[in-house]
Amino acid sequence: MAYQNFIPTIWSEAINRELEKALVYAEGCNRQYEGDVKKMGDTVRILGVGKPTITTTENKEIVLSDPENVDDMSLTMAIKQVSYFNYKIDDIDKRQAVGGVMEALNAEATYGLADEMDKHIASMAAAREAVKVAGSATAITKSNVLDEIDKGLEKLYANNVKPNGKIMMEVPPWFYMRLKAAYTALDTDNSKMLENGRVGRYGNIIVKMSNNVASDSSGNSLIMIHTDKAIAFANPMTHTEAYRPEKGFSDAVKGFVLYQAKIVRPKELIVLNVKAGD
Repeated sequence: MAYQNFIPTIWSEAINRELEKALVYAEGCNRQYEGDVKKMGDTVRILGVGKPTITTTENKEIVLSDPENVDDMSLTMAIKQVSYFNYKIDDIDKRQAVGGVMEALNAEATYGLADEMDKHIASMAAAREAVKVAGSATAITKSNVLDEIDKGLEKLYANNVKPNGKIMMEVPPWFYMRLKAAYTALDTDNSKMLENGRVGRYGNIIVKMSNNVASDSSGNSLIMIHTDKAIAFANPMTHTEAYRPEKGFSDAVKGFVLYQAKIVRPKELIVLNVKAGD
């Protein structure tokens, strides 16, 4: 067998490691539910509760009324998204022996998968639950870019989001260039800070740059400012395997990833509807 040295488990782990490095949006998601799903079609029930009523009194004696029923705010997230690859190699063992070729193909497949996963998470900006700061798109320039970000932050803080929590914003390159011109303190030399698309901080916001920022039907960018609890994301399975196609004389590698994202705390996600200005 020409691919007898191909070990799917090792390749799957390698893809998973590289996916974590390539994903831009996933870091800003709540991923605690990944262990609860195993296959496509599985559904995760995300438990949530309302806030109990807080009563304040000046009386020294506390007299309790009947305990209230706190509303159940649980949601379900079905794992429906799958992205896959399937490519030919003339001889897998030979390519692995030479070195470099399989690694390069693996890297390209991984970045392609990461791109699709990021697009899916970014699409949450267009979801019905997402709250937009403005109905029509605002033209962003160097002179107003900071004000528009601050409007989004103000709305987020008004929803009782704590300023010291983890807040993230993913922006397209054109927005980043205007932000960089307006806010010279944005850049950082910290190499750890610059992983997974990070380009710096604006105040307490971690700013990331991505070409996968969602757009509306008019091509305007939908930029999310959100906490790391606003969107749930699960990537429960990555699978790869080598095989010998019947119609041909070459080996091949195929694989897929399962994933799903869902807005679970809409009050912790604000969307800027913007377009490039002069």
